[in-house]
Amino acid sequence: MGINYKDRPLKIFMAYIAGHRRLFIIDMLCAVAVSAIDLIFPYVSRLSMNYLLPEKLFKAFFAVMAAMLLAYLIKAMLYYVITVVGHRMGVLVESDMRWDVFTHMQDLSCSFYDKNRTGVLMSRITSDLFEVTELAHHGPENILICSLTIVGALVMMFFMQWRLALVLAVVLPLCFWFTLSQRVRMKNANLEVKRKTAEIYAAIESSISGIRTAKAFANEGQESRKFDAANAMFRGSKVEYYRSMGLYMSGMEFTTGIMQVVVITVGGALIMAGLMDYIELVTFSLYVSAFVSPVRKLAQFAEQYMQGSAGFARFLELMRTEAAIKDAEDALVLEKVSGRVDFNHVSFDYGNGVPVLSDIELHIRPGESLAVVGPSGGGKTTLCQLIPRFYDVCSGSVTVDGQDVRRVTQASLRRNIGMIQQDVFLFAGTIRENIRYGRPGATDEEIVEAAVRAEIHNEIMEMPDGYDSYIGERGVMLSGGQRQRISIARVFLKNPKILILDEATSALDTVTEQRIQASLDKLSKGRTTIIIAHRLSTVKNADVIAVVDGERIMELGSHRELMEKNGVYAQLCRAQALEKGDRQC
Repeated sequence: MGINYKDRPLKIFMAYIAGHRRLFIIDMLCAVAVSAIDLIFPYVSRLSMNYLLPEKLFKAFFAVMAAMLLAYLIKAMLYYVITVVGHRMGVLVESDMRWDVFTHMQDLSCSFYDKNRTGVLMSRITSDLFEVTELAHHGPENILICSLTIVGALVMMFFMQWRLALVLAVVLPLCFWFTLSQRVRMKNANLEVKRKTAEIYAAIESSISGIRTAKAFANEGQESRKFDAANAMFRGSKVEYYRSMGLYMSGMEFTTGIMQVVVITVGGALIMAGLMDYIELVTFSLYVSAFVSPVRKLAQFAEQYMQGSAGFARFLELMRTEAAIKDAEDALVLEKVSGRVDFNHVSFDYGNGVPVLSDIELHIRPGESLAVVGPSGGGKTTLCQLIPRFYDVCSGSVTVDGQDVRRVTQASLRRNIGMIQQDVFLFAGTIRENIRYGRPGATDEEIVEAAVRAEIHNEIMEMPDGYDSYIGERGVMLSGGQRQRISIARVFLKNPKILILDEATSALDTVTEQRIQASLDKLSKGRTTIIIAHRLSTVKNADVIAVVDGERIMELGSHRELMEKNGVYAQLCRAQALEKGDRQC
């Protein structure tokens, strides 16, 4: 839509509605017609009592009443149109917003997801936006109907008896003052409700995701207590919100209720003074009813407005969050990649001032395999995450084929990089869908070929539904080895020039590891491969081994060279050999 999210909230909101202007115009025209019908009845009643009935024009009287009956039938039909068309427009606006926020979240950097819980983000794109739907539908329509009815009724009342209308015009600002004075308090209370609702979403998501861990430790009670704590905070915020709402509604009931009392009191005084008759007072009372009804409706709409505006404020907060990593304006498309990777004096920290990598100098030739080893927390995974630009270096540069990764588009860079991690993520769906994720346009034959190369085809064919077998959330219906080989098949299908293996076999048993390693060896052939491993037996055949510890590369060379050097790598190797009972590394 080309919306500038730095604009004022109202302008942004109306830009979404403008995207469905035809439905909006129909909704507003119906609202104008409804308001006109409400204003006609008191005038018709006055006409009947002042002229038609005294003149005994009974046929005309009944004809006018029949016309009013038809008018109210039309009003009912108009409300049907307003309800259907208005809600449809609201749903379309909500859908547009949800698409925009989801697309925007796809562009946000890994650092954003490091700091935000999944359940909170789910709340942002579900419950918050649902209430924006109601605001998009009822907001313009209620404001138009109520405004026209209030202004029209005031005009008619001034036309009939300006003295009495002037008294009401003095009371009316009291309503508006009270509304505005409570608006900020109610909005803040509703924002707090949104935050606590997001906390409940986060608690539910965390508990469901970790249900197997909770059951394994028999900690269901603890999870229930954690949820109860989040639920209690939500209850507290809701109670505070309803206190604000109660104060607002009671104040509005008082200010609108006294209007009728003021009309009868002042009207009675005017009748006593001979400035007004009973028919005018009755007609005036009908207009006051037509006047008070939209005021009450606006008071009720205030709750909807506060909920919708709070949801919209949280939507804007997310849309105004900028990605930490963006493509440069003149970013190039990375094409015909050979696979050379260079780390040139790279230093990095996560923005907290604690260095993770310091002055890393490393060069990997096309088709070469590099193993990165060292103790946990030494920066091995971070080093590899700088290549696909999940994070940006703090100083120095990472280049692919001589191109600084910050000067090429992220999409073209990542199309040429395949990653297989220890914690494989598979989507809830079929095996076919998960393998095809490597290249969405792949044919079934290409999917089968990738599975064959990953040595998982035979096992897939033994399953009841073959490639259409459902694998459950995160692939829970598969073994660890099967999940890993499906992820390998996915990368085979992608066919990248650079491959990153991050502890790809460390969670598997020895027999399964050997099978997976055979698949990985096939996958690595002809590609630049970076291997992160704790089991040094899996990296002996790497062309180069880098030992990373204490933010720096401590040693660099082949397995044989590092063993002859008898340094950190040799010590690690011998320690692991002793653990396994081997006499030599």
